[in-house]
Amino acid sequence: MSKTKIWLSSPHMGGSEQKYVQEAFDANWIAPLGPNVNGFENDLEIYLGGKVHVAALSSGTAALHLALILLNVKRDDEVICQTMTFSASANPIAYLGAMPVFVDSESDTWNICPVALEEAIIDRIKKGKKPKAIIAVHLYGMPFKFDEIKNISDKYQIPIIEDSAEALGSSFKGKKCGTFGDISILSFNGNKIITTSGGGALVVKNEDDKNKAVFLSTQARDNAPHYQHSHIGYNYRMSNICAGIGRGQMEVLDKHVDLRREMHNFYMDFFKGIHGVVILSEPSNEYFSNHWLSAIVLDSYDKREAMRLAFENENIETRPLWKPMHLQPVFSNCPYYGGDVSEKLFEKGLCLPSGSNLNANEKNRIKAVLELFF
Repeated sequence: MSKTKIWLSSPHMGGSEQKYVQEAFDANWIAPLGPNVNGFENDLEIYLGGKVHVAALSSGTAALHLALILLNVKRDDEVICQTMTFSASANPIAYLGAMPVFVDSESDTWNICPVALEEAIIDRIKKGKKPKAIIAVHLYGMPFKFDEIKNISDKYQIPIIEDSAEALGSSFKGKKCGTFGDISILSFNGNKIITTSGGGALVVKNEDDKNKAVFLSTQARDNAPHYQHSHIGYNYRMSNICAGIGRGQMEVLDKHVDLRREMHNFYMDFFKGIHGVVILSEPSNEYFSNHWLSAIVLDSYDKREAMRLAFENENIETRPLWKPMHLQPVFSNCPYYGGDVSEKLFEKGLCLPSGSNLNANEKNRIKAVLELFF
């Protein structure tokens, strides 16, 4: 008999999601607006600290696209982007006909390297192309080095787009991720810390920017009795049904963060004393990661692949770390700055099952593979 699949990060319902969805059906709010959309945005604003404005959208990618538009990124502009990330961080730059400029990671958090970032900015300015924005990512829920990145942003007057798609529930110096950028984005894809099945959010500092984002995300329809459009718009608004799922998920967000962190501690305990394995952990007590995914780096590509296949043979999903964007065929002609930190992380790194709904039997199966491997 085949063993049940253990997923890397599967959806985890809390139980009250159906209540909000049923309310939407009962009131016939089956549309990209309604009480759940407003309520979900309010829930997020309160959770993030109440000093931000949130627009609920169809995806984190949509939020990044609108963030770039709000920062007036146009064709032939340049936008700096962390290379160690999922392609959704970089794709919206290309949507606008702009050029991504990729920057390497540093080894503490695996996020954008401040040294390489400043080198990139100085060189692009010398070439006559001052970047319009910096996209910095909290990789796997680990906050990036905000103070250093912010100092560079201020020095060169280049705004930060904070990609917090993987980091809802994480914080730096007690401040929630999702509030650090000039504009920030969240994701509620099916594998995230909480999910709306598919969805995202744009986090901005003032209501005017939120209103503009909502306007653009609902096809940019002008205020007229007929359909009139003075701007290009997008179908990016979150539905009231998906927002209902999100409202239920917000009730269990902190619990899910605790469970992910427990899973990280499970791996920390196992790898304690094992030579040749590094697990991504907070560099200091200033960092608080939701540990959306627990990730390790082994001492060789061969060992990484052997471990991945050992898990695969037991029907347990693992995944190599993100392949850096500057190594992707679609971005092969884009500028890159830094060394080989991200390349080595990709070569030797592996994401391990990290779901908040892993049960004792599943943890025992994971542990058995690790024990046999080592």
